[in-house]
Amino acid sequence: MSHLGAWLFRHRTVTALPISIALLTIPASPTPAGKWLTVAGIAAVAAGELVRLWAVRHIGAISRTRSDRLGPLVQSGPFAYVRNPLYLGNLALWTGFALTARLVWLVPLALVLLSAAYHAIVRWEESLLESRLGDAYRVYVRRVPRWIPTVPARRTPLAVRPFTWGETLFSERGTLMAIAAGYLLLWLKLRV
Repeated sequence: MSHLGAWLFRHRTVTALPISIALLTIPASPTPAGKWLTVAGIAAVAAGELVRLWAVRHIGAISRTRSDRLGPLVQSGPFAYVRNPLYLGNLALWTGFALTARLVWLVPLALVLLSAAYHAIVRWEESLLESRLGDAYRVYVRRVPRWIPTVPARRTPLAVRPFTWGETLFSERGTLMAIAAGYLLLWLKLRV
């Protein structure tokens, strides 16, 4: 699992390529709920990107690395509630795109595919973090769940300066451009 997780981490952008191709090539299902699916899809994409922006504001540009380089242990912002908010944000993004494309059947398929990939990646990341950060990371793992966000029993203020919104938006620019391009392509697909 470790080698697969490391490979998927380095190639995590390509992991969703089959989903992208399906979204852009499979005809939309005719449904009277089409406008509601579009609204729900846009809401899911917006929610996913808001989670990602919040997470990137706390973790910074290190979230864009494709190497095993590590920054400090981030325990603030969404990382105080769940260890993998960026991946959860991604799941919401892909759910939203599938709904917007009116391919409801693709939602569970995309969630299973991406969840399996993210699980392998996270297992690799966790072993790396534990080996490099030791007890501090083990304490964090006991306190903060991997996938299901929870409200901490007691929040202690962490002396962490979040990145500025300018730095956050700059770091997240690739995802923001991909969202814009994705919606442009979906709009063109639904118009043809």
